[in-house]
Amino acid sequence: MSATLRLCVLCLMLLVARGHQGDGAEKLEGQQSSAANSSAGVPLLTAANREFAFRLYRSLAAQPDSRGKNVFFSPLSVSVALAALAVGARGETHQQLFRGLGLSNTSLSQAQVDQAFQSLFEQTRRTSSQVTREGTAVFVDHLFKAQPGFLHTLKQSYFADGFAVDFSKSSESTDTINKYVKEKTSGKIDKLVKDLDPSTVMYLISYIYFKGKWESPFDPDLTQEDVFTVDEETKVPVQMMNLERRFETYHDQTVNTSVLRLPFNSSHSMLLLLPEHMAQLEQALSPAHISKWLKWMKSRTFNVYVPKFSIKTSASLKDVLTEMGMADMFGDRADLTGISEGGRLSVSEVVHQATLDVDEAGATAAAATGIGITLFSFHHVPVLKFDRPFMVIITEHSTESILFLGKITNPKI
Repeated sequence: MSATLRLCVLCLMLLVARGHQGDGAEKLEGQQSSAANSSAGVPLLTAANREFAFRLYRSLAAQPDSRGKNVFFSPLSVSVALAALAVGARGETHQQLFRGLGLSNTSLSQAQVDQAFQSLFEQTRRTSSQVTREGTAVFVDHLFKAQPGFLHTLKQSYFADGFAVDFSKSSESTDTINKYVKEKTSGKIDKLVKDLDPSTVMYLISYIYFKGKWESPFDPDLTQEDVFTVDEETKVPVQMMNLERRFETYHDQTVNTSVLRLPFNSSHSMLLLLPEHMAQLEQALSPAHISKWLKWMKSRTFNVYVPKFSIKTSASLKDVLTEMGMADMFGDRADLTGISEGGRLSVSEVVHQATLDVDEAGATAAAATGIGITLFSFHHVPVLKFDRPFMVIITEHSTESILFLGKITNPKI
């Protein structure tokens, strides 16, 4: 039996306290500086990440078990996890990861991708450390000899925390991983790992945390119970927030979608997309649409209604990534000799978890809902009411990164 490398993508938007290392654990003391030209590949990397985001969204939304359910994830965190894995991949396995991530069309080498991610991490820490936290962690069996170069790149470019564990003691190693995750998420996710394959030698986690406060908060006194229409047969009660002021909006006739921008008091924004036909928007949506909306949005007064809710999503990405052309890493054809040459390695699973909380003060996750437009009041203030399925995108302005992307089909599940 070959040893297994478990890749866990932990994508979260939560109120997170500063994490601490577990007692007795071995930490990779990461170097924070980068080479002078490390940011040269950032525009190419972020462009590839944006394209990957929508391809991954369409694959997730098309899964049979996604029908009628919320779809919510962090494409940036998935990209980080797979790029970190690619550091140790070789041959066709590496080529599949690069093609799947859209990096093979950028002319970037693995080293340049690593440097670009390092620049993104450093920029995030400089400009928005109060609202975002991104990083990775690698848990390595104490008897497993990983390539020093692999671990060095993870700590330097991906800001990885490193831990030595004994995977033969399944309960203890599970507790160690879950303790780390619990600290990073302020207890929101305390049982990420339920059981470990006895042949596991490494567990790689990528996480992202975001907590944003609205630039113009909703007034809690105006929040009232309302109805959210999931489909023709299903309606659910929601607490509907309300705010009337000037908003930036755009109506895109090419995809029959109204777009509302809700700015946070940081360099981030939430875009809420209400399409006439969700399937049409899902199939057509691309980075070019985002650029067009942000460029041509106009400011005017609207009476906006957005549901207050909390959702949690969990999904295995193994089948999705296989369908996207990244199959070899999961089987006998896996070439992960850049991680270790001592025995065959393969990825046993890729797990993604995400949470979203939206309230009057802001968002500890990303969310969106439907939009209905009518005339309201003597002043003819149009109404944007998110009371049916909608999409949501959270972006960061300076890097143009898509941190979170999803579809809120039912805010009650």
